[in-house]
Amino acid sequence: MTPKEALRTDRAPQPAGPYSQAIVSGDLLFTAGFGPQDPATGEIPASVAEQTRQVLRNLQAVLAEHGATLDDALKTTVHLADLTDFQEFNEAYREFFSAPFPARTTVGSQLAGILVEIDLVARVRD
Repeated sequence: MTPKEALRTDRAPQPAGPYSQAIVSGDLLFTAGFGPQDPATGEIPASVAEQTRQVLRNLQAVLAEHGATLDDALKTTVHLADLTDFQEFNEAYREFFSAPFPARTTVGSQLAGILVEIDLVARVRD
């Protein structure tokens, strides 16, 4: 059985419950769903685009703890509070990824006080 290792960084929001920011098992890294809270200030941007950028910066920080980047992402799952925000979200999301883009699922979800949440799976080096 492949052991699992929890990753933690102060450069991303801390878990609000009994879960890890990310888990590495073998050559796969799984993140928790991250919202748009700035870990330094606690602030949450107003627009979907700015929230998306902050969520992706949070994910970058967690990946960096294992020497990975968003280029290592295989799959993302995106939760939007309002699917009519898809175009604005998608334009901001595109700024952080290059081809070949990770596979992605985008769903409408009830989110508590935020507009976007994203988690990802990445292939990493042991």
